[in-house]
Amino acid sequence: MKRFALVLAVIAAVFAVGCVSQPAAPAAQAGAEVKIAILHVNDTHGHPIAFNNGNATETGGLPAMAMLVGQTRALFDNVLVLDAGDFNTGLSESNFFKAEPDLIGRNMIGFDAVTLGNHEFDNELSVLEAQKALAEFPMLAANVKTKSGAYVADKPYIVKEFQGVKVGIFGLTTKETEIVGNPAIVKDLVFVDEVTTAIEMVTQLREVEKVQVVIALVHLGFDDVYFPGSKGLAMAVDGIDLIIDGHSHTNMKEAFVVNDTPIVQANQWGLTVGKAILTVKDGKVAGFEWEPVTINNNNKGAPVGPQFDQHPLVQPVLSNYRDKVEGLLKEKIGTAAETFPNKDSRKTETAIGNLVTDAMKALTVAQGVDFAINNGGGIRADLPAGDVTLKSVFTVLPFDNSVTVLKLKGTDIQALFDFIVTTPGKGAFPQVSDGVSFTINLVTNKAENVLIGGKPIDPAKVYTIATNSYMATGGDGYVMFKNALSFYETSQFQRDALIAYVRKLGKPLVPEIKGRIKIIAAPVVPGSEG
Repeated sequence: MKRFALVLAVIAAVFAVGCVSQPAAPAAQAGAEVKIAILHVNDTHGHPIAFNNGNATETGGLPAMAMLVGQTRALFDNVLVLDAGDFNTGLSESNFFKAEPDLIGRNMIGFDAVTLGNHEFDNELSVLEAQKALAEFPMLAANVKTKSGAYVADKPYIVKEFQGVKVGIFGLTTKETEIVGNPAIVKDLVFVDEVTTAIEMVTQLREVEKVQVVIALVHLGFDDVYFPGSKGLAMAVDGIDLIIDGHSHTNMKEAFVVNDTPIVQANQWGLTVGKAILTVKDGKVAGFEWEPVTINNNNKGAPVGPQFDQHPLVQPVLSNYRDKVEGLLKEKIGTAAETFPNKDSRKTETAIGNLVTDAMKALTVAQGVDFAINNGGGIRADLPAGDVTLKSVFTVLPFDNSVTVLKLKGTDIQALFDFIVTTPGKGAFPQVSDGVSFTINLVTNKAENVLIGGKPIDPAKVYTIATNSYMATGGDGYVMFKNALSFYETSQFQRDALIAYVRKLGKPLVPEIKGRIKIIAAPVVPGSEG
């Protein structure tokens, strides 16, 4: 595998010269306008090449994005290509190679910078170090440090100059990574307050580096469930000309302006590339335009929006990864009568969540498990209708999490459900197996009608639950699991449990909602939807 990666890296380096070369534009005259085109992605999550997404076939992918980048460079003298984080954890062709194809594709395109997202901490830090070494662009994060004070990223910020205009770009990673990151990895890191860090970065860039334009390339989240998020950052920090965000996978149709600072985000998985045009005159931003550009969106092959060819140099290099994985994971293990959709696994009960957790409970039946629970954010994709293959299971469950059995007092089980009420819309939102049911009341902010084995929680009883190894150590905020009276590690990956479960069923899988989780929604206050 190492030799395979080295060969591709060499090929990529050769091809990159022809892919990214762009002559420097002459310095602008006083009073002249300088236009800077900015292309950006976020939350690509291991989708280096075109893939099928719902009714869209062969959509997204870096080879097609490379063509958009090339077209943009042909039209503009000054171009930035940026990534707001979470390039890790997605399809098998990326996961099996620890995001090598994602990074090599970015090298070939000529990315200028990538901010570290929370999923860059899914693997051991040695993996991140190897990724940084492979990347031919800097990885940024001004607020992530070791306990000795060293930056984990390559740099906190970079400065680029276009026709005499200096542009400062700093990176921020959500402090929430302390909670949602793998506890075994993030426990040795320090995530500094985002707002405090941003103020320091703006001061450094404006007063020391003397930049005229400041861009915050951040992985904070746009939706109101994230704090401070990119909206809170814009409100609290002056002097930022543009915030390019990630983390919430927001599919924006237009820029959102807070405190005179535009915030943009470009959906997920490389399905969309954000395209901004900054106009700078006399050292200040004098104009801003932004649009989302979909990458080969289609409806069963019928084009919807702009279409791009596959880059003739990038495509064959990255396709090698797909070919290799297809050979390893083509085995069929079952059939799905219909698609098991995943889009609501952070909001409500889903059939795919039921399938995953029922498999976890089946694996641990000998331990007398009362129910199994899995974070919705740990389930990453639909299970498509038709053949269920090893590859489709690896895509649904890409994390190397094992099934873990915990014994908890009834009081800790109550704390579990008190916490669950706070999770709708987040990756921590639970999916649960047979054996438990409950109501999340968002009006009273209470968990109601909690029944385990058909009975209310008994504070004096000891319960046995199955979860994943990430949550078992407090991941996603499940700190009550650290109070476990006993801890049994099955040493079997979740995906192996699901594979065994599907094989044992021996009949087509049918998606079903079992009524395990009910939601009582809070009333919408007029004007609060934005």
